[in-house]
This record gives sequence, C-alpha cells and structure tokens, in this order.
Amino acid sequence: MDISVVVPLYNEVESLPELTAWISRVMAENNFSYEIILVDDGSKDGSWEMICELNQANPAIRGIKFRRNYGKSAALNTGFEAVKGNVVITMDADLQDSPDEIPELYRRIVEEKFDLISGWKAKRYDPISKTIPTKLFNAATRSMSGIDNLHDFNCGLKAYRKTVVKNIEVYGEMHRYIPVLAKWAGFTKIGEQVVEHRARKYGTTKFGMSRFVNGFLDLLSIFFVGKFGKRPMHFFGAMGTLSFLAGLIITVWIISEKLYHIAHNEKYRDATDNPLFYIALVAIILGSQLFLTGFVSELVARSSNDRNKYQVEETV
Repeated sequence: MDISVVVPLYNEVESLPELTAWISRVMAENNFSYEIILVDDGSKDGSWEMICELNQANPAIRGIKFRRNYGKSAALNTGFEAVKGNVVITMDADLQDSPDEIPELYRRIVEEKFDLISGWKAKRYDPISKTIPTKLFNAATRSMSGIDNLHDFNCGLKAYRKTVVKNIEVYGEMHRYIPVLAKWAGFTKIGEQVVEHRARKYGTTKFGMSRFVNGFLDLLSIFFVGKFGKRPMHFFGAMGTLSFLAGLIITVWIISEKLYHIAHNEKYRDATDNPLFYIALVAIILGSQLFLTGFVSELVARSSNDRNKYQVEETV
C-alpha cells in the first residue's frame, strides 16, 4: 500500500464526509493505493456513526473509536499502530489542512528519502492569541532540540516513512514534538514544506490556553528523557556533585575563617550566626539527595524491560 492517512478527530461530524471525499479524490487522481484511518477520540456528536457510514461506502476508510476522550497524542499513537502504508500522512479533521498537499509530501518522502516532512503554515488564519505563543514555543523547541530548520513543530499535516511511526511512541501531549521524538529515535533527515492553512469551516477549536502550559512541560520532559533516559545518573550525579562541592567549599571557608581568628586571638562569631553556614548545609543535603535520586533512577532504568532497546536501521 502506498499511503496511510491518519486523521485524529473529536466532534467533527460535519467535516468528515467532505474531508474523506477530498482525500479519496486526490488518491484516485494520482493512482495511489491508500487507506484512511479515522481515530474518534471519544466524540459525542455522532462522529462515529458517520465513520461507520463512510466505511460502508468506501472500504478504504477505517475507523477506531475510543471509549472516552484521551487526547490527540493517544489518537495518533493508536493510528500509527494500525497503519499499513509505506508513507504515513497525518492531518487534522477540521478541513484546515488541504489533502492536495499529499502528492508532494509523498514524493519527497519516496524520492528525496526524507524520514519526516513537517508542514509549515506560513500564512495562518488563527488569532494573535494563538500565533504569538506558538512562535515562542517553536523558537524554544528549535533551541532545545537542535532541529533548526523547522518553523512549526505542531502542524498537524506531516508525512513519515512507515518505519518512523513504528519506532516512536506518542503519549501525553507529545504530538507537538513528534519531530523531536523522531530525532531522538535516530531519524535525522527531517524536512519542511510550506502548506496551505485554510480557515475553519465547521465547529470550533478543541484546544484551550492550558495547552501552552502543558506544551512547555512536555518539552522539558522530552528533552530530559531523550538525553538522560538511559543514563539518569549523568544528570542527577552532575547536579549533586556541583551542589555538594559548593556546600563543602563554603564549609571549609567558614572553618578556615574561624581557625584564623582563633590563631590570631581575634573575636569571632559562631558558625551558626553566619548565613553561609545555612547555605552550605542546604547545598550539602541537596547534593546528597540528588545523588540518591540518581542511584534510584539508575536502578529503575536498569530494571526496565527496554533498557537495551536501541534503534537498529538495518543488518546484513
């Protein structure tokens, strides 16, 4: 099969007939063999009944229904597990992504050998309250991930080689950072394509302001897990060493100062009257705790079932 299109959705019953008809028309015009996987993330508006009708009319349309709303990341991850196509396209169900972009995305994956192509909606129809925070998050993600050629990490319209989606796990709200997940998994040929952003035709957006806080926390999580997931002691041990040494140096300074005054018969204050004493005490305790955290994390990592699971590209 050439292409699998994964569409996560939540209460998008109005747009589904138009979207699936549009995708099918594009596939037919380009002679692609395809499947459309619609993942219903606990909709309450009749979306699942519509998916069943569409499946009866076109067997290439498949549906997966969650018992409740789990979020876009869960829907994408479940869709990725089900795909059969050599190239996987993801797009939103609200008709803001154009299926006409699919042939060029497919060509670049197949001919230019990209692992992942991320869409960039250079001209957007979103309010400024959404575009400015999005730009800030994209800038922070570029800086932390080292993927400096992407303008929009969170664009729903993306194309992947099948091996990419079969070797990453999207959870929490990590759908915003799929290019980062792919990079940490060893898929480094990541490109970008300017795509059309269409105004929403039906319904309203399903994402509130809380997604920006969650997005920032997920960015920190993915950075830490990707860099230190298999060697947590390198992080906690380094931080603990710095904290412990800082406390030790301050302690030595306090003792040396006291001995100096004693040697010269000078008046001196008690160590507990010196604010540096408490700073040193906190630093030593914190350093010890960080060390213990590192040891516990190492034990957890070493007992994990995937502690020696690594991405193997090919063998001969």
